[in-house]
Amino acid sequence: MVTTPSLSIFKRLLFYVVGTVVLLSQSSCGYNTMNELDQKVQAQWANVQNSYQRRSDLIPNLVNTVKGAANFEKSTLTQVIEARAKASSVQLSADQLTPENIKRFQEAQSQVSAGLGRLLAVSEAYPDLKANANFQELQAQIEGTENRINVERQKFNDVTREYNTYVRSFPNNLFAGIFGFKQKGYFEADAAAQKAPSVNFE
Repeated sequence: MVTTPSLSIFKRLLFYVVGTVVLLSQSSCGYNTMNELDQKVQAQWANVQNSYQRRSDLIPNLVNTVKGAANFEKSTLTQVIEARAKASSVQLSADQLTPENIKRFQEAQSQVSAGLGRLLAVSEAYPDLKANANFQELQAQIEGTENRINVERQKFNDVTREYNTYVRSFPNNLFAGIFGFKQKGYFEADAAAQKAPSVNFE
């Protein structure tokens, strides 16, 4: 016959065993979901990088075309060239998407956007350049690429928000750190892109 103390101990052991099994099961399910969400973020980050790389690849041809315009502002060209070089030096792999790194990456790319915006604005003062078929094609491609960048950045923010929300929620937050799943950064609204460049044609 089982004594009362023994029965009490048995129940406690059973409770601990069941609790451990449930906890391990939850952590396993949580890990799988966090891993899936992390893969989605990584895949979308690749799309973001491809869009920025597409823009970067267009810049040399644009610069060479603009150089053919008589007396075109050298400072404007220099700004674009230097901004592109700086942005190219700031590369992030899919496992480096911390808020700090995303901010640094965005700041470098924003300088490219600002430089291109000024270059295209200054080109308004050069009728021959505006009439150049190659320039027109490059301008259209760059504008299309800028739109694609905005779309891919928004998609990145969406999947990252889903990932961060899941990682922060209980009980997933108990295991996220153990499994190496950390909070990721977002793209912020680009103030430089929203502000029209100031150009003096005098």
